[in-house]
Amino acid sequence: MGKHDNRVAFVTGAGRGIGAATATRLAEEGARVVLADIDTDNCKQVAAELERQNAQALVVSCNVADKASVEAAVQQAVDHFGRLDILVNNAGVLRDNLLFKMSDDDWETVINVHLRGAFLCSRAAQTHMVKQKFGRIISLSSTSALGNRGQANYSTVKAGLQGLTRTLAIELGPFGITTNAVAPGFIDTEMTRATSRRLGFDPQERIEAASKVIPVRRVGQPRDVANVINFLASDDASFVNGQIIYVSGGPAGT
Repeated sequence: MGKHDNRVAFVTGAGRGIGAATATRLAEEGARVVLADIDTDNCKQVAAELERQNAQALVVSCNVADKASVEAAVQQAVDHFGRLDILVNNAGVLRDNLLFKMSDDDWETVINVHLRGAFLCSRAAQTHMVKQKFGRIISLSSTSALGNRGQANYSTVKAGLQGLTRTLAIELGPFGITTNAVAPGFIDTEMTRATSRRLGFDPQERIEAASKVIPVRRVGQPRDVANVINFLASDDASFVNGQIIYVSGGPAGT
């Protein structure tokens, strides 16, 4: 018996990194997984691997910043699997820059994907969760919510997601729905490596430098975050609601 037998999980940005690791971890515990992304090519590869492990997976195209796209994707998931139990708001993009260099598009793109996306997906998912009197909503915040140079847009949305999480916990808790957030620190993903290269750093050198100041002396892996999400999505976390859990190898802010 798995922790998520007979449950359906909807993971946004599921094609790689933390999203793919989360989908895989939930599937290992018996969840039927909906892999949602604006670019479904990588999701299809993840789905194929899950199916080789005898898990059930559905790939759906979803632009989380677009209301119609989100509602159609969520409905497609429910039509296919018959229910929706777990939502992981993971989809995200980076448009880092110092404030005086940050364009309107840099700001609006990050706001729309992260914050508007989590709002739209949560609103669409809760409609089905309320009817079931059960649900788990987990959003990806970040240690950047505490402030980070060159990330005015990203820090803002990650802090905003914490406020959204706490508010939804209050509103949806009476319906058997818990809402929590995970705030990763330095996680070794293709997106963080690409950011390093864009800023002119060697990704491996940056990882080694970060490892020296993180108390556990290593950077995180997507699986580290997925393990915490897996717990929050389970019955074991039924009394955990409205919390922000930092997964950063040390106290928040280190």
